[in-house]
Amino acid sequence: MEIAAKVGSDEIAVVYVGKFTDGELVEFVEAVQPPLPREQKWVLMISTLYGCPVECQMCDAGGFYHGKISVERLFAQLDYMVDRHYPDRVIPCRQFKIQFARMGEPSFNPAVLEMLEQLPGRYQAPGLMPSLSTIAPHGTDRFFDRLLEIKDQYYSGGQFQFQFSLHTSDEELRKQLIPVRTWSFARMQAYGERFYRPGDRKITLNFALARDIPLRAGDLLRHFDPEKFLIKITPLNPTYAAETHQLNSMINTETGQMPVEVTDELQAAGYQVIVSVGEPEENRIGSNCGQYILKHVLSDAKLGSGYLYKIEHYVE
Repeated sequence: MEIAAKVGSDEIAVVYVGKFTDGELVEFVEAVQPPLPREQKWVLMISTLYGCPVECQMCDAGGFYHGKISVERLFAQLDYMVDRHYPDRVIPCRQFKIQFARMGEPSFNPAVLEMLEQLPGRYQAPGLMPSLSTIAPHGTDRFFDRLLEIKDQYYSGGQFQFQFSLHTSDEELRKQLIPVRTWSFARMQAYGERFYRPGDRKITLNFALARDIPLRAGDLLRHFDPEKFLIKITPLNPTYAAETHQLNSMINTETGQMPVEVTDELQAAGYQVIVSVGEPEENRIGSNCGQYILKHVLSDAKLGSGYLYKIEHYVE
């Protein structure tokens, strides 16, 4: 794999576009969380598919799909970033977080499960914590059954982060935001009840929240026990997809401000609520989930609120 393009800053985040010998392109990201140094928290975000077939209304990774990424090429993304900083593969980070979240729905690719089984022996990394985020597509039961087994075998006691990407508490509206058949909230609840063990991290319900999109505690309480599920609210990143669908972030990405009544209602219902804003520079770099550098490169009308860093040595 060669690096076809690179954008960002080691002080915040760097996005890489890798090119394989057959011409396939893949994006992957490394990021830190200022003011924490890399040795405290280092986040690597890899792609699991070439593109994505789902086309969520806020995500720039949709729009084309070239297939599943092999386990060797999954590791090629990780190894490149690890070897830049820790060529001996000894990773002293207190939290070494690997997110299957750059391009592609991970449950569509069984190689993700192979990777999770091999990861603990790949690096010397006591802080290793995989993080898998999913829209829970219909027909992926076998993937998630095996994921539960792998989590229990290799990542028990809070060393695995599992997330359902909901984006709204309205199940009917969710079908518009995520235009493929997915599990119902009741099905997610049933799986979450099986997945969660005492000592595990709570299962995250993630909302990249747009204005005028409902997030109601009552809708969630019917299915998701606050003792086992927590709420994470993130800004809606500036993407071409969000602009096309006229979606605007409920959270101000520069100030982090959002209507307090949203979080107050959820906390009053017993939920732990995390409002995760991150650095504004991440949007300008294009390193956040749901953003896609190649879509920016190929677009004629450039987005004015994201992807503002210079892209280095892009190769067609």
